[in-house]
Amino acid sequence: MSRLAHRYLDGLAGIEIGGSAHNAFGLNTRNVDFTHRLDTSFKLAEIRLVGRALHVDIVARAEELPLLDGSVDFVLSSHVLEHLWQPVAALREWARVTRPGGYVFAIIPHPDRTFDKGRPPTTLAEMMGRTGRPAPPQGHVNVFRPETIAAFFEAPGGLRIVEIQEPDDQVGNGFSVIAAVLPT
Repeated sequence: MSRLAHRYLDGLAGIEIGGSAHNAFGLNTRNVDFTHRLDTSFKLAEIRLVGRALHVDIVARAEELPLLDGSVDFVLSSHVLEHLWQPVAALREWARVTRPGGYVFAIIPHPDRTFDKGRPPTTLAEMMGRTGRPAPPQGHVNVFRPETIAAFFEAPGGLRIVEIQEPDDQVGNGFSVIAAVLPT
């Protein structure tokens, strides 16, 4: 379990985007996933690793959450943003549903410690130029680095990074980003 996540999120209630049984945080969360099906590559890997899949409480895309503004204390994700076609839209949505003073907590794979090694980082300009809404991808669409992640988190407005942990203390092959949701 991530000590960093517990330092910021203990005692709060939130949602986890794409939560999994093999990467449990032990926090007060509802699990959000783009499907309830157990035959996706993600769920099949989860079942293979620990024998079960984490229950999905809310079926929704990360960029379109069926929640009221400011209705959760935090949004948590681990190894999700790199899969999203428009992660800035997801961050904007996560800030919308989180109350001011709450947190967006993300663990992102570090390219030097994953199969993304050698791939160039995704630029903000590239990401902002994307259009359409393709099917949820199975692979990594984006490559992020700790030294440039602030631009992505602060692009939608309403978020301020309060801490970056390198490497992360949950999975160990990424880095953690904790952003506070600012008052509107």
